[in-house]
Amino acid sequence: MRKCIFVASLNRNKINAVQEVFSDFSVEGVASRSGVREQPLSLEETVEGAVFRARSVFRDCEYAVGIEDGIAPVPGTNSGYMNFCCCAIYDGKRIYLGLAPAFEYPPEPVKRVLNEGITISQAFEPLTGKPDIGYEEGIIGWLTKGRMNRKDYTKLAVEMAKVQIDNAALYGD
Repeated sequence: MRKCIFVASLNRNKINAVQEVFSDFSVEGVASRSGVREQPLSLEETVEGAVFRARSVFRDCEYAVGIEDGIAPVPGTNSGYMNFCCCAIYDGKRIYLGLAPAFEYPPEPVKRVLNEGITISQAFEPLTGKPDIGYEEGIIGWLTKGRMNRKDYTKLAVEMAKVQIDNAALYGD
């Protein structure tokens, strides 16, 4: 087995986030479907998409990584929803999950996602002028005015999933 990781995406933000967390591995992106809606609308669906992606690209490697962003209902928010990034790392036997901190999108784009069945990136395109913002700084980069970008946000989810790998004895492995 090669000391490599396959990331279930061709998005450089996701691939680079995994590479930074697993710096001693060779990291390669592989095209993958999520097995869920293009825009997941619950935490369960977001996790399911990340797990599906990781399992679907696992082959001759140490780990496969699936990363999925989605919105999920959160009480007390203006829009009713928050964005979650889930990372699923699969070693051929076990899934290790991590989430990045959640944040809320403005209400209007969330309404468009829910009413029109479009993705959050599509809902933000009139505001950002960027059809591929998820492959660039991400909406988080636009909302924070560059203080946080999509790669760094994604990296937090990868780090949280890796906690279990780094502490395998504590988790019963």
